[in-house]
Amino acid sequence: MPHLLIVDDEPAVRELIAEIAGDDGYTVAHAGDIRQARIQIDRQKPDVVLLDMQLPDGDGMEFWKELALGDTQVVFITGFSSVDSAIEALRCGAVDYLLKPVSLRRLRGVLSELKEMLTRQPEPGAQNCFTKMIGNSRAMQLLCAHIEKVAPTQATVLLVGESGTGKELAAEAIHLASPRHKQPFMPINCGAISPNLIESELFGHEKGSFTGADRQHKGYFERARGGTLFLDEITEMSMELQVRLLRVLETGRFMRVGTHEETVADVRVIAATNRNPEQAVSNGTLREDLYHRLSVFPLELPPLREREDDILLLAEHFLRHLNEEGRTQKAFSPEALKAMREYTWPGNIRELRNYVYRSYILADDVIKGDFNSFELESRSPGWGSEILVPVGVPLADANRQLILATLKQCGGVKKTAAEMLGISLKTLYNRLEEYGATDDIDQPSSTLR
Repeated sequence: MPHLLIVDDEPAVRELIAEIAGDDGYTVAHAGDIRQARIQIDRQKPDVVLLDMQLPDGDGMEFWKELALGDTQVVFITGFSSVDSAIEALRCGAVDYLLKPVSLRRLRGVLSELKEMLTRQPEPGAQNCFTKMIGNSRAMQLLCAHIEKVAPTQATVLLVGESGTGKELAAEAIHLASPRHKQPFMPINCGAISPNLIESELFGHEKGSFTGADRQHKGYFERARGGTLFLDEITEMSMELQVRLLRVLETGRFMRVGTHEETVADVRVIAATNRNPEQAVSNGTLREDLYHRLSVFPLELPPLREREDDILLLAEHFLRHLNEEGRTQKAFSPEALKAMREYTWPGNIRELRNYVYRSYILADDVIKGDFNSFELESRSPGWGSEILVPVGVPLADANRQLILATLKQCGGVKKTAAEMLGISLKTLYNRLEEYGATDDIDQPSSTLR
């Protein structure tokens, strides 16, 4: 049974919470102040602490920081609500923030969710599968719960979500929580590989199978043997290759380019797209039979604007890593935190990370969020700045300047840039490959895909 410590100076509040928690299967300890709380923690380390922010002998939040109980979940209680106190509670790692008089329905819901999380038995390899997926919002909790359900199976998974929502991280979490977690996890961006090379990259080729094939090459399906293959931007794959992929998924076998010998494909396939897959089927960019084969278990990743206070948790996470790397102690101002909460983040987590990085570079000690072109404000999809192109510049050069400037203005988010330019994402990738700019923009990150 999970153990709950209630720290509040009002005996009636403690007794009411204790009764509700006891009915929900908790063992309960009481404390009316910080001194009593220390005694109770020494007697038995709690799994959950309900902690009043203002106590007779000190500040509850400062007391929690001092304790540094990494494995214990904390829910702060206060009778004096403010935006600053809510933000500070999130910084302290609180899973929730309750106002007095405490809503009994809200309290029951919080205790029930925490109990389910604490008593849930992890699947093989699941202990650290969510370490890179930052967030406590209801949308993220639901996503993680679905990942834990599907991970132990062999079902193919189709991840759907806007660009920058963390699809590669979700795919990696499925892999880490699966029986295959000790074998390779290999991500492939189907839109970033040349159409002429992707078949060889996936299935490999034999020596002499085409011009330049001077040795045998093992493709991703062989190199990921026993593990998981993540096919990102699946709608950018050619129709011919989609047919071959469908056959591999149905038969469990494939052939290297230049041979007729079949090889067993011992991999789990997870695919992803930032498009509406049903619309992609209608548009003819995704085969219907392949779509149904991939979406045995579809998962939709929530955009950042629907993840409540995860925005500030992620921003603090990125800033903490930058401070550790740079040995600095920079912090966000209340104005910057407010601006980040109010912004809609069309580029999702990737855009937020880029904003934090730029702001960190420009700030001295405090990130104020007022850096001219980096300032957060609501913008329509058509916002932008001007570029000057001299008369007589070849059209191809003008197009290049426009595309690269638009991509930079969009924070490196290719989907947004393509929409602004009125071209397909595939066309944008082809142009960037021509310009030799694919390595400098929108690179995958261990914390973002």
